[in-house]
Amino acid sequence: MSKQSKQPNFESAMTQLESLITQMEQDDLSLDAALKNFEKGVSLTRVCQSSLNDAEQRIKILTQGIEEDFLIDE
Repeated sequence: MSKQSKQPNFESAMTQLESLITQMEQDDLSLDAALKNFEKGVSLTRVCQSSLNDAEQRIKILTQGIEEDFLIDE
C-alpha cells in the first residue's frame, strides 16, 4: 500500500484535528497522551496544508487563461 493511500483526505484530517483539539482542551490528558495528540495534530496539519497547496495550484492553472483573457479585453 502506498503512503498516499494511508493519508486521510482534507475533510477527514480536519475532523480528526477538531477531535484532538477537543480532547486536549479538556485538561484531563496525561502528558504522554497530550504529546501523542500533539504529534498527530502536527501530522494532520501537514496533510491539510498539502491539500490546500495542491488546490491552490490547480486553481492557478485553471484560472491562468481566464486572467489573460480579461487583460486583453480591457
